[in-house]
Amino acid sequence: MNERFKDMVKVPKEPGAKLLSLSNTRLETPITAPVAALPEEILVELDEKGAMFDMLRLMSIILPPRERVWWACLAARDYVGPKSDKDPKPLVASEDWVFKPTDENRERARLSMDDAYIDDDTVNIAMSVLYSDGTLGPADLSEFPAPAGAAQTCAFVMNIVALDKKPDIFEEYGQMLIDRAVDIARGGSGRLESEGKMKEATK
Repeated sequence: MNERFKDMVKVPKEPGAKLLSLSNTRLETPITAPVAALPEEILVELDEKGAMFDMLRLMSIILPPRERVWWACLAARDYVGPKSDKDPKPLVASEDWVFKPTDENRERARLSMDDAYIDDDTVNIAMSVLYSDGTLGPADLSEFPAPAGAAQTCAFVMNIVALDKKPDIFEEYGQMLIDRAVDIARGGSGRLESEGKMKEATK
């Protein structure tokens, strides 16, 4: 039995098809699992079919908001590097929101997008923060619904951006991004030992 996706305690015990529908998302890979299949079952099938992108897509949908944003932050850190005074503002604001998910920090994430450079992909994370509760933002913006699946899509895009920056270890890195999401879904930090091993192997 495939144990890769076991014990993801933070994932809703709801059919994966329902979660995909609520996020206005569908997978590219044809799935034979029943409509009532839990996300873990769908992930096993996708894994067997080598559908890495669909696995990343599904992980972006089934992770809770804070965990989803943290997953995206870690992907950004993979190419931005350790914390420094040159960090992109959207990344810094998003990390702060993960550790203290207040409306104030959510507003900071929103404002950080205005100050970001046009080529700063970490705005995707700030947008995932902004839409984290299914609305367009805090305060008056909370009266308006965010586009269905917007927060999830932004986290997915951030991981794809990071993946695109690792062409020499594309497959291995992509699988690590999945395992990182699983670790977070199990209540872990997402900081996998394999990350260090992977870096050693590519020196």
